[in-house]
This record gives sequence, C-alpha cells and structure tokens, in this order.
Amino acid sequence: MALESQILQFIFAGITVGSIYALIALGFVVIHNVTGIVNFAQGDFAMLGALIAVTLTEKTPIFNRVFIAEFNLPLPLGIALAVLITGALGAIFYLLAIRPAHNASIVSLIIITIGAHFALQGAALITWAADPYSLPRFTTGGPLEIMGAILTRQNLWVIGVTIALLLLLYLFFERTILGKALRACAINRTAARLMGINIDRMALLSFALSAAIGAIAGIVITPANSMSYDSGTFLSLKGFVAAILGGMNSATGAVIGGLVLGILETFGAGMISSGYKDAIAFIVLFFVLFIRMSGIIKLGKSQVEEAGL
Repeated sequence: MALESQILQFIFAGITVGSIYALIALGFVVIHNVTGIVNFAQGDFAMLGALIAVTLTEKTPIFNRVFIAEFNLPLPLGIALAVLITGALGAIFYLLAIRPAHNASIVSLIIITIGAHFALQGAALITWAADPYSLPRFTTGGPLEIMGAILTRQNLWVIGVTIALLLLLYLFFERTILGKALRACAINRTAARLMGINIDRMALLSFALSAAIGAIAGIVITPANSMSYDSGTFLSLKGFVAAILGGMNSATGAVIGGLVLGILETFGAGMISSGYKDAIAFIVLFFVLFIRMSGIIKLGKSQVEEAGL
C-alpha cells in the first residue's frame, strides 16, 4: 500500500474509532454539565444498550444459558426499545443511587458511579455470561475504496450517527424549552432554581439522556466490534479521556476530543506498535491533567504572593 493510501487508511480508522469515543464522551458531558458529576458507569450503559438490543432481536442464551430469549423483534424496533430501556435504567440509577446522596460531595458521588460500574458489570455477567455478542450490519454491501483506502459501510454508520447526534443535541439545547432549562442548570444551578427550574428533574433527565446516548453508541459499534459484559470499562475510560480533551463542558469539544484521540491512537498503533494503542489514551489524559494542574498551582502561588505569605 502506498504511503498516501496508508495515511488515509489511518485517518479513516481514526475517525471511526474517534466517533465511538465521541459518542461516549457526549454522555459524560451531558451529566457533568447539569450535575457536575463524572459518571464512570457511562460505558456500561453502552454495553447494556448493545446487549439488550441483541437479546431483543436475536435468539440469546441468558442467565448462564438456563433460559433462551427469543423475542426476535425487527432490528429497528429492537434498537429503539433497547435505547428506551437503557435510558430508563439511567433514570433509575439516578433515583436509587445519586438523588439519595445529593448532599454528599462531588467526590463521593463520583465514587458512587464507580460502584455502579462494577454493579452493572456484575449484573451483565450474570445475565449474558462472558460470551461476546454481535449485531448484524445495518446495511449490506462491500466496503468502499477511496484513493486506495478502505472504508466499511458500518464505519459510515458510526460516523453518521455521531454527526446526527451532535446536530440533534445542538437543536435540543438551543431550540427547545427543556434543552434551555438544562443549559441554565449547567450555567448556574442557583439562578436556574430561582427561575423556577426543577433541578432534580433536570438531573434525572440528564442521566436518562446520557444513558440513551451511551446505548446508541454501544449499538452502533456492535456490528463491527462484538460486545461483552466487560466492554464498558475501556469505553468509559476512553470516553472520559475524550471528554477531558474536549474541555468536559462542550458537546462539540467532546466530539473533537474523541476524533483527536482516535486519530492519535490509530497512528500510534500503525506507525509504532499496536501495543501502544491503549497507552496513548492514558498518556493524553496525563498530559492534559498535568497542564491543568500546572495552571492551578501557578494560580495558587500568585494568590499566596499577593497575600504577602
């Protein structure tokens, strides 16, 4: 393969992988904007959405193969129901775990989400065992060849869904009363409460919306990458890095962060070694956090100097 075609292939693969990270990062941003919480169970909602969709559309052994689920729903209907069910699970998670601890510190709430990650992973292991599951490709046909680089049709679905979700979120937050109420909570929770906005309901909505976005992410990647009970761990970590890279407060930034991370990983794996693929995400995370912490340290020193201490 010519160097130009190889580079283009890396870019295509990076955009596809980055779009997956961007979808997970969008869920992080939605919850963080409204509640200030980093939900480390976000990747597990992607895993649940995918496995629920598989169960609804295909013959699936569950509970250690004791039962066989045979709903056999059409794929579009199964996907829609899986997204709704996962969104409801996100709302239940907020009602049972987050709202009762609303007076706790942000750190304590984040620890609760880490506990939820292990609980959801355990529940998935009990339900679907450790077997990998996959969905049929959304469209049939061979891959597309562009200037010597290969792009599969499922990759186009991943990229297209990311663009569509970003557009829909923009319209939701900019053009609807409910979306503007969520934005108000993100900008100033106290002022939003004084304006009559129910903060608790907005937080509930953010968890449901975030879980639904995660489900869509999990479903759209499952035809190309099989999903199992522990897939949510790396999805959460990579989505978190993408959200941090994008600033943690912007949906557009989350998408850009995801794409940058995906391209960096792909070029690192292709040019150096595939063993560095996962390490690149953590190097980026440490680098971004180091820059931010350096700024905090400098700010602290300047304040101490101004106080004459």
